[in-house]
Amino acid sequence: MITTILWDVDATLLDFLAAEKAAIKKLFQEFDLGECTDEMIRRYSKINRSYWEQLECGELTKPEVLVGRFREFFETEGICSDVAEAFNERYQLCLGDTIVFRDDSYEIVKSLRGKVKQYVVSNGTVVAQEKKLRLSGLGELMDGIFLSEALGVEKPNVEFFERMFETIGPVEKDQVLIVGDSLTSDIRGGNNAGIQTCWYNPDHKERYTDVKIDYEIADLHEIYDIIGTGEWG
Repeated sequence: MITTILWDVDATLLDFLAAEKAAIKKLFQEFDLGECTDEMIRRYSKINRSYWEQLECGELTKPEVLVGRFREFFETEGICSDVAEAFNERYQLCLGDTIVFRDDSYEIVKSLRGKVKQYVVSNGTVVAQEKKLRLSGLGELMDGIFLSEALGVEKPNVEFFERMFETIGPVEKDQVLIVGDSLTSDIRGGNNAGIQTCWYNPDHKERYTDVKIDYEIADLHEIYDIIGTGEWG
């Protein structure tokens, strides 16, 4: 029986790529950097993902990720990288302006309120995530919000989850489920914490790392089947 769900935000409850694209294109105009094409956005996304994976492996710090990804991106595109730090500061604010729900995630979370405990667990910055959760309305539906920047440790580190559990109180770990799109952050984090894992994989990506996956779903509505509420299928 699942009594507690830990939700990832970016690319799970919310469409991160849509928000990323809108924010970067807006800031290219604001910083007078010329046209930012969809192909440029795809190149940035690849760089960004690699930086976050290095963070999850403990190879980079959060500040190194946030500024370094833009510095590398600008250098790759032949743009002066001196603007990277200022660009990132504005990006954190703009990232929360575009809210696109994945698979009716708002209604799913709302329907589960009171039936299970629900918490946000995210490596996103406090500035960006608090704005997203406020504007999306998801924040007020949660029983708690845990952001790595505030906790002082990133997923998948077990300390992230230990500090979270210290706050929410005793739980039966076999009744806790983490739902997320990242194998290296969410699923490995769940493994480290000794809780059940649910890999949200709508694009049917191949598994590229050795982690234990208890459930794999392509649509968030399938969460009803996992926790047995009978609201799906």
